[in-house]
Amino acid sequence: MELELFRTYYSNGTNREIICNGARICFAIELPWLNNKPQVSCVPEGRHELVKRYSPKFNNHLQLVNVPGRDYILIHPANDAVKELRGCIAPVSLLTAEGRGLRSRLALGQLITLTYAAFDKQEQVFLTIKSVHNEPNN
Repeated sequence: MELELFRTYYSNGTNREIICNGARICFAIELPWLNNKPQVSCVPEGRHELVKRYSPKFNNHLQLVNVPGRDYILIHPANDAVKELRGCIAPVSLLTAEGRGLRSRLALGQLITLTYAAFDKQEQVFLTIKSVHNEPNN
């Protein structure tokens, strides 16, 4: 399964939408681009594999693997990137500002339903991150 994430960079956060087969699944928020520094930067652009992950804190969620220079990049619920994320991605149902949104658990549930169905069929799942506006200075 191939998912695409189209992002726009802002000084206070990164907003995006996650697409599958041309249809929006949800929006997403991240921290601003800070040269891929762990814990403080959004994820670098490119094609990243997703895997299932479970923790008591987030229950079922997703993890990006093999991201250069980074470990444990998760896709988990959060509504404010600056206050709640440490380099991870949060799906949201509605964008409200730079790096902020609403109803993250609902959006994560939609993404989990879609991706876990693919995992159950033994499919690999990939997320390709691309910019649409305001590309960072790499």
